[in-house]
Amino acid sequence: MSVLTVLLLLGGFVALIAGGESLVRGASGLARALGMSPLIVGLTVVAAATSAPELAVTVDASLSGSPGIALGNVVGSNIANVLLVLGASALVLPLAVSSQLVRADIPVLAGASILMLVLALDGSISRVDGLVLFLLVVVYVTVLVVVARRRGGANGAGGAGGLSGFGELDAAVPQAPAPADGPEGDAAAGRKPLLRDIGFIVVGVGLLVLGARWLVRGATEVAQSFGVSDLVIGLTVVAIGTSLPEMATSVMAAVRGEREMAVGNVAGSNIFNLGMVLGLAAIIAPGGVPVGRSAIVFDIPFMVAVALAMLPVAFTGFAISRMEGGVFVAYYLAYTAFLLLAAAEHDALEPFSAVMAGFVAPITVGWILVLAVYEFGVRRGRAAARRELGLPAEQDPS
Repeated sequence: MSVLTVLLLLGGFVALIAGGESLVRGASGLARALGMSPLIVGLTVVAAATSAPELAVTVDASLSGSPGIALGNVVGSNIANVLLVLGASALVLPLAVSSQLVRADIPVLAGASILMLVLALDGSISRVDGLVLFLLVVVYVTVLVVVARRRGGANGAGGAGGLSGFGELDAAVPQAPAPADGPEGDAAAGRKPLLRDIGFIVVGVGLLVLGARWLVRGATEVAQSFGVSDLVIGLTVVAIGTSLPEMATSVMAAVRGEREMAVGNVAGSNIFNLGMVLGLAAIIAPGGVPVGRSAIVFDIPFMVAVALAMLPVAFTGFAISRMEGGVFVAYYLAYTAFLLLAAAEHDALEPFSAVMAGFVAPITVGWILVLAVYEFGVRRGRAAARRELGLPAEQDPS
């Protein structure tokens, strides 16, 4: 491993940390300035920004004749975003989940993941398939922003938290006193924080893209020196590298107390990856993006399973606990180990697969279902008790 490779890896990590801090700072201020909740900004502005590395890598790989990296980057990034990014963020601080995510955004992500699997069954994501995926994300973002602005307007000038309903959070933010020099002073005072927040976002995105590029380049050189295939590099090294902006942003959001932005960033980024990143890559690349049989049989279905697993985990207590985060991270390590063992055709692959499929996975699925059923029963019991006492319905956290 050369000195340049080491410098690329170290510089990439530093740029990602600084970029994540800058992006979260700017996005939080922008949310308040626009009267929208941090969740909505996380699902749109932050999600699109942190998906920029995936877009750059996937389009470049498609045009340069490396379809394995293009597909593996999207699928691997979506898996890493949920298991690694959400898991690590929850280990830092348990993450709050709004009812908006449980009722709409996570189901949209699960539906888009299933749609991608269906489109890939013929062995490729064609240009028409790519257009369908791209239009899906356009419609999703349009509906999200329009409804959020309408809800915000209905709740008053402060936005009352937009679609996700974090009115208390926004109301708790102290507002600067209005200047005494009339409308022009008001406009000038409003423009300065807005321009500052936009500046933080631009600088943050630039550092994230630069850091991801350096890190992916260095890590790819290391992986290629060991003779790893394009698909495995895309699913592991490149996927982790391009997911590091989401990691940096979500962890920084959790540390700064913007826990709903951390979850919204992951859900939104995964939807953007499927619609904008893979969709545009299929539209631009001649002949679309080919999909290998191994991806159809294992990797894409695993991505779908991960997206579906978010729903019951997020539903239990409307939070992702440290224990659930730990389980997510452990599964990501197991998934990566499986890929590396399969690539090396190691003798340990068969017993490892048998233990995961016959023991670990069924126990995890049963545990998630039991928690979800218990939570559902608790909520029904609370609702019945409140009706008997004549109390208003309990509001879901949102």
